[in-house]
Amino acid sequence: MVKSRTQRSIQNVRIALIYYFINLIISFISRKIFIEYLGTEILGLNTTVVNLLQFLNLAELGIGAAISYTLYQPLADNNRDKICEIVSVQGYMYRKIAGFVILGSFILMCFFPFIFAKTQLPLWYAYGTFFVLLTSSLASYYFNYRQIVLTADQKDYKITIHVKSITIIKSVLQILAIVYLSDGYVWWLLLEFIAVIFTTISVNLLLRREYPWLSARVKTGKELKGKYSEIIKKTKQLFFHKVGGYVLTQTSPLVIYAYTSLTLVAVYGNYMLIIMGIMALLAAIFNSIGAGVGNLVASSDKDHILNVFEELFCSRFLFVGTACYCVYRLAPTFITLWVGPEYQLDNLSLILMVAIMYINLIRTVVDSFINAYGLFQDIWAPIAEAILNIGLSVLFGYWWGIPGILCGVLISLLLIVFTWKPIFLFRKGFKTSISNYIYLYIKSIISLLFTTVIVLYISNYINLNPASSYINFILYASLTGSLYLILLLIPLYLFNKGTRDFVKRITRIKLYPFDRF
Repeated sequence: MVKSRTQRSIQNVRIALIYYFINLIISFISRKIFIEYLGTEILGLNTTVVNLLQFLNLAELGIGAAISYTLYQPLADNNRDKICEIVSVQGYMYRKIAGFVILGSFILMCFFPFIFAKTQLPLWYAYGTFFVLLTSSLASYYFNYRQIVLTADQKDYKITIHVKSITIIKSVLQILAIVYLSDGYVWWLLLEFIAVIFTTISVNLLLRREYPWLSARVKTGKELKGKYSEIIKKTKQLFFHKVGGYVLTQTSPLVIYAYTSLTLVAVYGNYMLIIMGIMALLAAIFNSIGAGVGNLVASSDKDHILNVFEELFCSRFLFVGTACYCVYRLAPTFITLWVGPEYQLDNLSLILMVAIMYINLIRTVVDSFINAYGLFQDIWAPIAEAILNIGLSVLFGYWWGIPGILCGVLISLLLIVFTWKPIFLFRKGFKTSISNYIYLYIKSIISLLFTTVIVLYISNYINLNPASSYINFILYASLTGSLYLILLLIPLYLFNKGTRDFVKRITRIKLYPFDRF
């Protein structure tokens, strides 16, 4: 029996959650071992190199998103010839980008003596790290790009099983190498490189089994690029959005390094690992819905689309609100238990990081529908976001350090992502008034503020010291997190139809396992 969008999404979520929790535990252990055995300066260098490589990967231009958007309809129609043609165009474009990335990498590495002038580490650490991580990027451009078909076809769970299994094995071996072998970082890099090779082989074997008919010929892609001009058009538009996304996620550590040191980059990175862990958890739950939204937009009527949007927003808001509360209340305690009190940031910086985290998490509902509609023509928005982000971060960072840098990021998000993007979606995608969305948001925020006050009051009477041990921390976190989730669900359920629809869908799944999305 053919599974519905809901069932395919749930299958993706189940597998993603299993691997998420395994990977999360290993990630925290790995970072702690990294700090204890190799030091914060190597960790900061590693983070900085990743940010630099992400800058070069801007050359990808958003082709993956454009291809995914273009694949929704032929996958729904089971048009295999068209799918092969689209992937061939992707292969041709990725080969061009790979050449640019290689050239840009050689140029960038010429400036490493200046970029890493403040570090006491051997310069070859930076070159070795960059080379290994560059290899991973090039593998996706030359060999692994066809996996976009699995994602668009809502089969993310199969990619997760193959890729994450290798990642987990690699991480465990890296931990053992750092602890028990001399030159631990050299072994860390070697294992990273070997994992790239095994991942590439595994992904391509998976694609051969799932889609034996799928062929991607670079020469054919060159000949067909004129036929699929929509991909080129969307790619040009997405380039600017790609720049905005890079500025948002990757420039803060670089600005922090410019004003301070690699050690403070590592301290900031500890908090970001917690936040990224929470974001990965919610991504495991919600991201597989993206392809379902694309299919929904391609085949459903406007009223049904709006109802699903409200349901997804309310369900997302419930979990995002709970996650943000937990990070603010529990992150400092966890940092103390994990790596020590000397690695804590100030409270203002934490508040700003949680606010940024909230917008980045809640935006994905709007972004999913924007991507499904292919609405990328507002190229001024990411440009304005990038200018505001960098300009305000540099300006405020000079005066107020890390809080100033984060404040610059938050202002750019509030103006563009929080305010403009919903207006753009409702005007160009839904083609309806945004007033209902504003009303929905106001009710949801009031519910969140009310719940926060209640839980803060109740938590004073919880007789547990989370800082005393990991067991007490887990008990305290589970208790307060569950309490917040339940208390937030009550007003959201009472006042938002989308929340009621979400609860009904969850309770209906086992009774009607092939219900439609």
